[in-house]
Amino acid sequence: MQRILPNWSPQQAARIVLGGLIIIAGLYVLSEFFAPMGWAIILAIATWPMYQRFCLRLPVKARRDVAPLIFTSGITLLFVVPLFIGVIEVGREVNGLVAWLRDADHGGVVVPNYLEKVPMIGTMIADWWRANMVSEDGASNFAKLDTATIAMVTRRTAVLIARSFTFFVVTVLTLFFLFRDGDSFGRRVQVLVRRALGRKGLELSQLMVLAVRGVSDGVVLVGIGVGTLLGLAYALTGVPHAILLGFISAILAMIPFGAPAALVLASLFLAAQGSMPLAIGLMVFGSVVIFAADHVLRPVLIGGSAKLPFLWVFLGIFGGLATFGILGLFLGPVVMVALISLWREWSAPRTFHATLKRPVRR
Repeated sequence: MQRILPNWSPQQAARIVLGGLIIIAGLYVLSEFFAPMGWAIILAIATWPMYQRFCLRLPVKARRDVAPLIFTSGITLLFVVPLFIGVIEVGREVNGLVAWLRDADHGGVVVPNYLEKVPMIGTMIADWWRANMVSEDGASNFAKLDTATIAMVTRRTAVLIARSFTFFVVTVLTLFFLFRDGDSFGRRVQVLVRRALGRKGLELSQLMVLAVRGVSDGVVLVGIGVGTLLGLAYALTGVPHAILLGFISAILAMIPFGAPAALVLASLFLAAQGSMPLAIGLMVFGSVVIFAADHVLRPVLIGGSAKLPFLWVFLGIFGGLATFGILGLFLGPVVMVALISLWREWSAPRTFHATLKRPVRR
């Protein structure tokens, strides 16, 4: 009877058990940083070709430390500057909201003239407004917040800011070291994958890398492009706070079929103001932009690089978003790439064809 288990010596078995325990302990220690490290890995994979071209433009002595420092700083600014602009715009809106609530606390707020002109839902909103906002008591009850609630919200906001700052710092530091040591780290990963999974495993890992780059282009670049075009359209048609609404549209556009919410809101505002031609024009232009982004550019960028059908791109994005949050926008399609690749490999009828082509012995 053949042995099912390998013939390990006690020393080899002890080393394997010890190695497994060390890996488990290491993963447990790093468990709080999986998300920022995951973002850093995705950013490094997505921008690695650009980073290599950037390194070639620098002197050889500067490629070890200076190149990753400059490139990481550039990527950081690309995220920090739009976020800073968004925070400023949100701060302005919050100040306006506080002033509005203060006015509402002294006699209520009259229903705006344009509110009832909003199609379908305007009358319902106006009736609710009269019932809750026009009377002094209703507005006071709606606007006032007790001290305990304000303190709780402030404390939670401070904790969220501290966690977000830690998340950001870990992501930036990890990204810097990935750029600096990316070549040696990538070679070691390839050696490990080839030893563990063979040539097919190495091909699958390379396909997943292509999927990450395709998803980054299809999600981030397409979202930024849609948000920029819609923001310009908002500004040209006179929609208030066009920068903030364009920023929100860019974030929503990173999710397939997410940008129409901001577009419909802006179009309804123009219609309520009596600018029906501008509202229709904005709706038509925005619909064309969003349709081209979701049905042409995104499937080509995501599915084309990884040879993934649009249905699986769609399911991967939404399934990843529901399971892993924002990080799932990238992880979902990558998992789908691995799944479809395994399906194609295991379901390929090569054995059957080989049997048919085999000569029959007489």
